[in-house]
Amino acid sequence: MLYFCATCGNSLVLESLLDGKLRFTCLTCPYVHNIEHPIQKKTYLNMKEIDDVIGGDDAWENVDKTIETCPNCSHNEAYFRMMQTRSADEPMTTFYKCISCSHNWRE
Repeated sequence: MLYFCATCGNSLVLESLLDGKLRFTCLTCPYVHNIEHPIQKKTYLNMKEIDDVIGGDDAWENVDKTIETCPNCSHNEAYFRMMQTRSADEPMTTFYKCISCSHNWRE
């Protein structure tokens, strides 16, 4: 947390005195603020909702089937969809979802 000088507006630094007390001191002017009680402040951050970048469950609606062996259950059919995940000069990434066990993988 930053505190600012009431006189010149510069940031204050924390200074420890010989008797163990603390005070805020301005380095550009003679302003001093003695700390008489502990300063505590809790701030809880609001986390934003995470978006599913790959599309979530709705992305698998109306996709085509292909013959591809599932690495999980060895079933030979899977849904697939293609997506550009890297730069435009690189090939598209193919995502697969097994029809039998719903295992996801990509190539």
